[in-house]
Amino acid sequence: MRSKASVDGHPLHPGMIPFPFAFLFGGFLFNAGGLAFARPTWCTTGFHLSIAGVVTGLAAAVPGFVDYFATVPPRSATHSKATWHMLLALGTLALFAVAAWVRGSPEVPPSALVMALQLLGVLLLSAAGWVGGMLVVRDQISVDHRSAGNGRWNEASVARGADGTVVAATCGELAMDQMKLLKVDGRRIVLARTPTGYAAFDDACTHRGGSLAGGTLICGVVQCPGHGSQFDTRTGTVRAGPAGRPINVYGVDASDGVVRIALPDGAAP
Repeated sequence: MRSKASVDGHPLHPGMIPFPFAFLFGGFLFNAGGLAFARPTWCTTGFHLSIAGVVTGLAAAVPGFVDYFATVPPRSATHSKATWHMLLALGTLALFAVAAWVRGSPEVPPSALVMALQLLGVLLLSAAGWVGGMLVVRDQISVDHRSAGNGRWNEASVARGADGTVVAATCGELAMDQMKLLKVDGRRIVLARTPTGYAAFDDACTHRGGSLAGGTLICGVVQCPGHGSQFDTRTGTVRAGPAGRPINVYGVDASDGVVRIALPDGAAP
């Protein structure tokens, strides 16, 4: 699922998080080393590194919030992971900020309370990094694999007409095996071009809600990036598990140079 907070297709959040990771872990280690080896200057460095970690962490959180609200599929297992990732990361920053406030000055050696707060912070940061890695590697958040060969994958917010149809694309807009994510009145609908024509279906795997638009499409079969469930884009039937229920599919008409989807009132959000 391509990141909304990106520059020329490069997601910002994954590229910014190494800075708070390095600064916060470094701050804790310099403080611990300064106390262990009686090196006050190391503790001073640890204080400044901790402050830098909080500042860069807050900066990295900005594109993270954008992706949380605009990229992660709602009502999905991926959304639950992203929520945990966010809470763990914010908890880390809060602990280091409180530790800096308690310490007060770089000239003051870190107390046992300060070290305890920072230790808990690095543990939370490790957990946040673990969950963040799962979001990228397993759920493919910020992974855009759809540019090669078939042109850039895209999405659009469109309005539903009075007749219940949605103008989804122009007839030449999608290449073969390419998908387009449409946001229609809070619904997420995927338009796909298959060897037998256009198909439209809900952007939610019936297993755990993964974004099908973020998956792969081959020969009329779409595969969820989360756990590999496969669906026939024409009928919605399950071609491979672990999903046990079909997806909703919608009628598509390609004429007069545009592609329209018939979206009934009862379509899933």
